[in-house]
Amino acid sequence: MSSKLTGSNRIKGTEKNIWVEFGKLAVENQALNLGQGFPDFKPPQHVIEEMAAAVASDNHLMHQYTRSSGHPRLVSALSKLYSPLIGQKLDPNTNVSVSVGAYGALFCAVQGLINPGDEAVIIEPYFDCYEPMVKVAGAIPYYCPLRPTKTEGVTSSGDWKLDPKELESKFSEKTKAVFINNPNNPLGKVFTREELQMVADLCIKYDAICLSDEVYEWMVYDDNKHIKIASLPGMWERTVTIGSAGKTLSATGWKLGWGVGPEHLVAPMQVLHQNCTYNCPTPVQEAVAGALEHEMNLMDKPDQCYFFSLAKELQPKRDMLARLCREVGLSPVVPQGGYFMMVNTAGLNFPDDGTSDPRDFKFVKWMTKELKLAAIPPSAFYHKEHKQLGENYVRFCFIKKDETIAAAGDILKKWFSSTKK
Repeated sequence: MSSKLTGSNRIKGTEKNIWVEFGKLAVENQALNLGQGFPDFKPPQHVIEEMAAAVASDNHLMHQYTRSSGHPRLVSALSKLYSPLIGQKLDPNTNVSVSVGAYGALFCAVQGLINPGDEAVIIEPYFDCYEPMVKVAGAIPYYCPLRPTKTEGVTSSGDWKLDPKELESKFSEKTKAVFINNPNNPLGKVFTREELQMVADLCIKYDAICLSDEVYEWMVYDDNKHIKIASLPGMWERTVTIGSAGKTLSATGWKLGWGVGPEHLVAPMQVLHQNCTYNCPTPVQEAVAGALEHEMNLMDKPDQCYFFSLAKELQPKRDMLARLCREVGLSPVVPQGGYFMMVNTAGLNFPDDGTSDPRDFKFVKWMTKELKLAAIPPSAFYHKEHKQLGENYVRFCFIKKDETIAAAGDILKKWFSSTKK
């Protein structure tokens, strides 16, 4: 074959995808899926009705192209929602860019803002698309992990912390951007104001952009508070905040996300988007706009507003999964936010498959095939130099029906009881 009939060099090394591999494995083995992060229940009824109304509308424009960087009604709703949260009066046309999921918004941010030869600091564990996106942009990623400060007894995602000196060692005059995921996936850590200020100080000192992935912004538990790093002094002008309709409204298949920030950072994202997918489906944007408007009207009624009620619904599920894990001798890292839980599997014995994969990859593959319980290996969220921090854990998803979580507990109990015979 001609050497010209091949893919571009810039995508080499980015071929593997954890979701494709382990999603396929779960389906092939008909496993109970606590792996990939999506609910096994429908979105709120009013959200579904918004979609039905958009599609059935007499307005023929609901079936045609809308504005490239965001349907007018949607960007208006987003500007109203985020203005008080960030502490800035947002212009819907210049401060918001809508794309195909938060994934698409991140891609537009990375490709639109980062140049070949730039450097980027990625806080670990990180959502796995950050690294390939940075590399495809021709930039050089550097990694700084959250490290556990407590490993015995009941632990929390809050026990995982950044080392200030280690973090600053990753910055240089070439640093163009830093990636932070808050609440963090897979850990569930909600960063404190002091931790965010540490990151902000370095962004300001090294004149770097902050790409803040906040798709789980509404899912925060106990007394923890989600703080937007863009709201800190000096950070608005250098931060792109990423959000997700799929996560906020429990409709991940709608694949709609956005980036919010100052015009000088959002405009390049809009240019990239218009030359990539051009725009997103009009009826989906119309439905999300209507759903957000509905929820904003209920924000003074936390029990009725889905922004707040979803977290109240998920916290007992989190506690249920943690309890079931402890009952069989596993040690969960109780998350402060998001809808994932890392569970320590160190000391468990299982057949080695003989591959060079990290331990958690081997364990999840074995568990999916033999126990019919699917999870995600957390070392996928680390660069190779730090994979050991994740390979003694598995990541379970708990945005599931109670009976699904209970069934997972039964599988674990059955296995653990069999190992004691």
